Amino acid sequence: MTGSDKLFDTTPSRLGSGSYKWDSAADRDVIPLWVADMDFKVAEPIMEALRKRVEHGVFGYTLVPDEYYKAINHWYNTRYSVILPPSLRPVYTQGVVPAISAAIKALTRPGDAVAVLTPVYNCFFSSIRNNGCMLAGVELKRIDSDDKFSYEIDFEKLEFTLSDPRTPVLLFCNPHNPACRTWRRDELQRVYNLCRKTDTILLSDEIHGDLTMPGYRFTPIASLDGDPLKHTVTFSSPSKAFNIAGLQIANILTDSPRLRYLIDRAINDNEVCDVNPFGVAALIAAYNNGSEWLDLLRDYINNNYIYLCDVLKQCLPMAHIAKLEATYLAWIDVSFISLPDEKIEEYLVHHNKVWVNAGSMYGSRQGYIRINLATSRQRLEEGLKRVVDGLLTCYKSFPTVQS
Repeated sequence: MTGSDKLFDTTPSRLGSGSYKWDSAADRDVIPLWVADMDFKVAEPIMEALRKRVEHGVFGYTLVPDEYYKAINHWYNTRYSVILPPSLRPVYTQGVVPAISAAIKALTRPGDAVAVLTPVYNCFFSSIRNNGCMLAGVELKRIDSDDKFSYEIDFEKLEFTLSDPRTPVLLFCNPHNPACRTWRRDELQRVYNLCRKTDTILLSDEIHGDLTMPGYRFTPIASLDGDPLKHTVTFSSPSKAFNIAGLQIANILTDSPRLRYLIDRAINDNEVCDVNPFGVAALIAAYNNGSEWLDLLRDYINNNYIYLCDVLKQCLPMAHIAKLEATYLAWIDVSFISLPDEKIEEYLVHHNKVWVNAGSMYGSRQGYIRINLATSRQRLEEGLKRVVDGLLTCYKSFPTVQS
């Protein structure tokens, strides 16, 4: 048994805890492998920091201390060898999605277009729509190999899209959800250079940056050549990697006085400028003392992914899976079934008591599902058994191509 097995093989029951992931299903027997949070207890340093804060007993309005900013600098420096400039003061807010929405509000006008690489995180679409903007989608190029597929950026189409002056912003996912890509430094440099060439503001959602798999390294936009912090905006948070999304804490990084002023004003206009004391305490603990726990977590998720690949190869060879370079979200091609993604999701919930995400919600073509791997191996084994059984039944009833 490895160190990661000891930590993550046992998970607490979340039923009845007000869990969006677990308590949304009408049937308590449904195994939820959908929304992107984890079933694992948080790292002990975070638990200890929260216990200490609870014991204080007063939870009034929170003043974010210097220790908070030092923890962010420490994390970027020790984890990614990035030294943030002394002039940079992150803008804190309640989450990455509110941060993205505020940035779009600040940097666009209603009727403008926001460029995104699809398929992509579904809240990108709602943030764009809610600010009265149009979507300028640039489809990623799928690259197939013998056993797994991956994605690349279509730079020709991206340049064409960004050359339109009515598209002032590129909303970028680094690493990419749901495509599972850890973008290489040369790819990111090319994206950044293209944004500078076309006078486009690059907004980089880096919430999954800490969740790269073995053999892959996350490259923050802030580390690129050409003084990127003066021309870009980064959204970061410990919420995904450390499973503290409910504590609602995130940061906006830019060293441009103009961009910072406009976004800070929008944050206040949207009334998401105040954070709670538990989020502050958790971030400090995670960034100062959570590195060892995170490394064990990444190993466990990678082993779950390897297990998933083995199950599909043995039991459902018609399904193809994306190479997992980052995130804990497996992206699977189920186009051998001639049902819309939403119908496949619905069938699995009602007939097999397992919940996955339909790929179409991420702006992809039909024929994909997304599976959350961040749960115990035992639960994943049962969940995948149900997924395989359900997909095989769907295939027999609604085949696209008979074998």
